[in-house]
Amino acid sequence: MPFALQNALIGVHASIPSPPVSFFTLNIFGWTLQIHFYALCIIAGIIAATLLTNHRLSKRGAERWVVVDICIIAVPLAIIGARIFHVLTHPGFYFGPDKNTWNPFEPGSVWAIWEGGIAIFGALIGGAIGAWLGCKWTGVRFSAFADALAPGLILAQAFGRFGNWFNHELFGLPTDLPWGLEIESTNPAFPAGLAPGTLFHPTFLYEVIWNTLGCLFLLWLGHKLRLQWGKLFAVYLIWYGAGRMVWESIRIDPSEIYFGLRTNVWAALFGVVLGIVILFVQARRHPGYEPSPYQPGREPSNAGVDSQNPDDFVDLSEPQSDENRAEADATSAVSRP
Repeated sequence: MPFALQNALIGVHASIPSPPVSFFTLNIFGWTLQIHFYALCIIAGIIAATLLTNHRLSKRGAERWVVVDICIIAVPLAIIGARIFHVLTHPGFYFGPDKNTWNPFEPGSVWAIWEGGIAIFGALIGGAIGAWLGCKWTGVRFSAFADALAPGLILAQAFGRFGNWFNHELFGLPTDLPWGLEIESTNPAFPAGLAPGTLFHPTFLYEVIWNTLGCLFLLWLGHKLRLQWGKLFAVYLIWYGAGRMVWESIRIDPSEIYFGLRTNVWAALFGVVLGIVILFVQARRHPGYEPSPYQPGREPSNAGVDSQNPDDFVDLSEPQSDENRAEADATSAVSRP
């Protein structure tokens, strides 16, 4: 490489800019509505996870779009759980003599989820409860649903991290790496004492890459080893938890500290341990494959059939051999009067 060109490349200032806007407005019948890109990222993740989970679950033999019936319960409980977990792990934000804890009509209340503040680990807890209830309702085996969901779930988390980028939040320690993230010095989260123009680790990007790789790995592993009985979901817990412990350790946003570790590091560590336990226990209890994606006795008669007409009948039996057909014709002829 020519010396002049090399010096020119070294002198180029490389960084990742933060988006200039985090929302846009719509005027509907005189009402001004703010549409935040963070919300759109979350919605896009939910749609992607639903489509991928439906594809994987129907391939197992489940009724197409039964995942929607499960999501009707799981998604709202996931959002509620995400908010509760955030509030409980950031009590200084919401509780105290100068805080508006309960009034939803004033800023800063525990109800004001539109102001931001949700936690993925709370979403996992609430979503798991909702998914379990949805599986009881639809008859789908909970472990089969969890395994079908795992790749889509971590993909949805990758989508969601772009929302943090739009919000200029949850960035990491200062860095001079060429992919450092630009954060304006007027940002309330900008550390005091640092010079304007300081770059930070783009933890959102680290998680996007890690989660996308996790999705591909889970898809490959599920196809290669046909992990069932909740084992693939256990691998998801291990993969996501291991990465989250690293990214969480370099973030500088406020967090409760217990025994020297941030709350979410403990939560990620618990997820890894739980995944290992599930993998070990289920491997011993269920070394084979699930007999069906449905609970015993809950299989629908038309699972996996595209027909929309309940009067249609699709014969899935094997065709008769020539010998059996001749025997049947002879029997029919004898039985005629």
